[in-house]
Amino acid sequence: MILPLRIVAATGRFGLQVRDGLFTFLRHITYISTLSLRTLLRAPLFVRNIYLSTEQMYIIGLESLPLVAITSVFVGAEAVIQAEYQFAGFVPLKYLGLAVCKSLITELCPVLTSLVVSGRVATAIAAEVGSMKTSEQLDAMECLSLDPIRYLIVPKTLACMVMLPVLVVFSELVAFVGSIITALLFVDVTLHLYLTGLRMFFNPWDLYVGILKTVVFGIMIALTGAHFGLQARKGAEGVGEATTFSVMTAAVLILILDFVIAFLVLRSPF
Repeated sequence: MILPLRIVAATGRFGLQVRDGLFTFLRHITYISTLSLRTLLRAPLFVRNIYLSTEQMYIIGLESLPLVAITSVFVGAEAVIQAEYQFAGFVPLKYLGLAVCKSLITELCPVLTSLVVSGRVATAIAAEVGSMKTSEQLDAMECLSLDPIRYLIVPKTLACMVMLPVLVVFSELVAFVGSIITALLFVDVTLHLYLTGLRMFFNPWDLYVGILKTVVFGIMIALTGAHFGLQARKGAEGVGEATTFSVMTAAVLILILDFVIAFLVLRSPF
């Protein structure tokens, strides 16, 4: 009798943890939504301090290029290997490029690049804002009539919204190069046949959807990092928790928003 009771008790504790985690997640989503509205209302003011946004574009965009390039090469290579494995004995290899093109443009590059960039950007924003809060720099800004949202969060959000689509387009270019090299070296397919497959049934709408996703992802990544930075507790431990929760939440929200956008945009009405 003791063992079944322990199993029931453990199951109950697990259920309570899941419930508490879900409520905490929903609470953070509410706070992020409120922060997004406050940021949106101040967004038109960025033209008065445009240099802040351009500086963040350099930090978020250009400094992320090496990381995105390395990741994208192997994303393209893996897409070719997986497609060739799935096609073996069933689908002619002339459709290999078609499958790789569709998967890279609509899903792999937008989502994986956003996940990689969120690990760098969301944590950096959370650490910066959290350190400023714990050291009372945000309070000092408010005492000087400087709005922290306008001078800190708006430039980072706009920069992330603009530069993440640029990084994804760069990622797709590098991924295609990696896929071509992999196809020529490890797959029994000619360059002409593979490029023909890449051009086959290419739909610019797929590219537009991928860019649309990353615009939404970019806004969400910046706001998530800023939210957890503003919620950080004092001390190094509090800032560390803020950075950890920011990247975890950003990754989950990327996958959720990816499903929502795909459901609304790509789903056939019939």
